Amino acid sequence: MKFTPFLRARAALTVGLMVLVGTTIFAQQLSSASPAEQETAKLVSNMIKKYHISQKPLDDRISAMLLQRFVKELDPQKFYFLQGDIDDLAKYRDHLDDLLKMGDVKFAHELFLLYVKRLDERIVTAHKFIDTPQDFTNDENLDIDGEKLSWSIDLKEVNERWRKKVKYELLTLQLDKIASEKARERLHKRYDTLRRTAHEMEDSEVLEMYLSSMAHCFDPHSSYMSKQTVEDFEIQMRLSLEGIGAALQSEDGVTVVKQIVAGGAAEKDGRLTVGDKITAVAQEEGDFQDIVEMKLNRVVRLIRGQGGTNVRLRVVKETGETAVYALTRQTIELKSQEVKGEIIQSNERISGTKQRVGIINIPSFYRDFGGAQQGKDDFKSTARDVRKVLEDFRDQGGVDCVIVDLRMNGGGALSEAIEVSGLFIDHGPVVQIKESNGRTKSHDDDEGGSDYSGPLVVLCNRLSASASEIFAAAIKDYGRGIVVGDTTTHGKGTVQNVMPVSSQMFGVLGGGSKDRGAVKLTINQFYRVNGDSTQNRGVESDIVIPSLIDHMDLGESFMENALAFDHIPSAKHASYNMASPEIVSELKDASRKRVASDPKFQQIQRDIDRFLARKNRKSVSLNEQQLTREREEDKAAKEVEKEEEEHETKSEELPVFAKSEYNDEVLHIAVDYSAQLKAVNTAGRWLLNPEDDKS
Repeated sequence: MKFTPFLRARAALTVGLMVLVGTTIFAQQLSSASPAEQETAKLVSNMIKKYHISQKPLDDRISAMLLQRFVKELDPQKFYFLQGDIDDLAKYRDHLDDLLKMGDVKFAHELFLLYVKRLDERIVTAHKFIDTPQDFTNDENLDIDGEKLSWSIDLKEVNERWRKKVKYELLTLQLDKIASEKARERLHKRYDTLRRTAHEMEDSEVLEMYLSSMAHCFDPHSSYMSKQTVEDFEIQMRLSLEGIGAALQSEDGVTVVKQIVAGGAAEKDGRLTVGDKITAVAQEEGDFQDIVEMKLNRVVRLIRGQGGTNVRLRVVKETGETAVYALTRQTIELKSQEVKGEIIQSNERISGTKQRVGIINIPSFYRDFGGAQQGKDDFKSTARDVRKVLEDFRDQGGVDCVIVDLRMNGGGALSEAIEVSGLFIDHGPVVQIKESNGRTKSHDDDEGGSDYSGPLVVLCNRLSASASEIFAAAIKDYGRGIVVGDTTTHGKGTVQNVMPVSSQMFGVLGGGSKDRGAVKLTINQFYRVNGDSTQNRGVESDIVIPSLIDHMDLGESFMENALAFDHIPSAKHASYNMASPEIVSELKDASRKRVASDPKFQQIQRDIDRFLARKNRKSVSLNEQQLTREREEDKAAKEVEKEEEEHETKSEELPVFAKSEYNDEVLHIAVDYSAQLKAVNTAGRWLLNPEDDKS
């Protein structure tokens, strides 16, 4: 990777920005960026100015924010740069906007070069501290709040921070029962990996980080996506990719097979196994390329490819034997991330009346836009998959209640949120959209009838965002069901559009290239049927169940540059009257009594109290006895993180709705809710046939 020295940037700024034409020529001569990068930067800057909902200019205010944000992106905990570095960067404060408009992004590469230089210096020091004897009986602390810390004045001060950082990491490993020599070896490897990763950063990755930092100055959800990131985004939306069907992981610079995906090429071939180390990759023709020490994302790029083509892998088996496998790439369905459903017999989990509760887990609102545009009959769609689950419930004899689990669902396609909502309401507006010109438009479910008309519980948490909030809000505003979970959802009330970076966006024929990546821009703000924005405030739960995650700083209100809450006139809509204040009040009281008397929830509350007491701590102890006590208190938080990770990476083998005190309380609420509604519904079991929906 080549970078221009800082002196060249200083010289450019000395000339100033008095004459636009002259400065443009001079900047082009000195810029370390390629012509493609320069053009991309200009296009991205113009696209943000033209299409972002705020319609704010790229000016000195954004320039100052960008300088601060990019530095923070590289060194959030202030372990690398010195105060002198920050002082030197201050001269760019009012100029980055002008440079970006000209396509000059040399600042990004030069600052990253400085970061790598400082990282190299700090890691040399860290390796020395790793091998230095430590005394864990001293009463000292490591400051961990990067926002409150000032930059180190000199090497002595920054080295002291690193001494404490290394000491803390060694102490943590010791408390994890890792032997001293093994702990030091592991830490040496960790820092070597950190250094290697920084040196392997490609120019395109630096550009992506820089332009995304600029986009984030407008709002937290706008960003620039490189070609590779766009590809990954499309994979997530269509839930399929073309490859060999193996999950890979980098371990000390070696690519290791961690999982064989069911139904993929590797599983069908049968030779590649978990634990195999891939050392080289070749296409159907040509020489092998050594991938040892290569970044994992580059390895993945070499292995992925068009379905039907071959890729060759040189593999070292766990026995030490070397083999070469030729595999034919194929389309792999990411089934672990698609909608899942099951019917639970309530009396097998909780006391009370026996009911059949249908669970629908929606990890995201995915949609294969390409397949839809091509007219494929089987393109992946959340709404289609939810409908299939509902049909399956009907084929099994129907259910008494349905729980739609949207925990950890960060959103997805707006059209899918509307279509999924339409499965549970007859017809009418689902969400209102306000565009940059101030006009509002209602997006409706135009299809009459519904696929399920019975009791509906929507389960959310602080990480249920965007499209999840659209669905939850529609169900609540229509009085169609109840929302249960954390106090409120994430609070992301904005709509993003992914646009290819191209001069065609400005009416220039023949310009642009798919290789330039894309810009994800906030172009609209969405509003509930009742006129409220979900922005910052989210969708409040009718019934709150205690959880640790509800007290973490998660949500739009904690994000920098987030747009404000807003309100517009409500849209005319029907009311199902299935969630009256009287019904909600009774359900809430019953749940509160159960939770208060449950020993497990009492423990959760104690964990919450401890978490809140230490939530805003600014440092951690480097004393072994003190840190041991703190770690015991933090076990609850770690268990929550573990549960979240399992939920996000749910595989086909894991239960759709695992048994836990939290989930069982949701079942209690659902059963009580169903019983209340059945009292006024003499038909009994709720059917799942659109023709039977008379609500």
